[in-house]
Amino acid sequence: MESKRWTVEVFVNEDDNDDVTTATAVLYTPAGRRHESVGRARRNPADRPVPEIGDELAAGRALADLGAKLIGDGAEDVAQLAGPAYESY
Repeated sequence: MESKRWTVEVFVNEDDNDDVTTATAVLYTPAGRRHESVGRARRNPADRPVPEIGDELAAGRALADLGAKLIGDGAEDVAQLAGPAYESY
């Protein structure tokens, strides 16, 4: 059985006021394909600033979007390999 390892890098940036956090998740597949997704979190002005919460939410959203994109890519690949569902005469 072959074992593979894919690594995702997550870059987290906060604006100067700690109001908006943006996370970018980047994956390079062994075949050289690059996948990127972005997630954001916005702090309610009434809440006290806790940067870790924004980091978690933004990173989670970026990773969830990346996962959805990978599932979509896989589904498209399966559909291309499957060919037509029936033969027309």
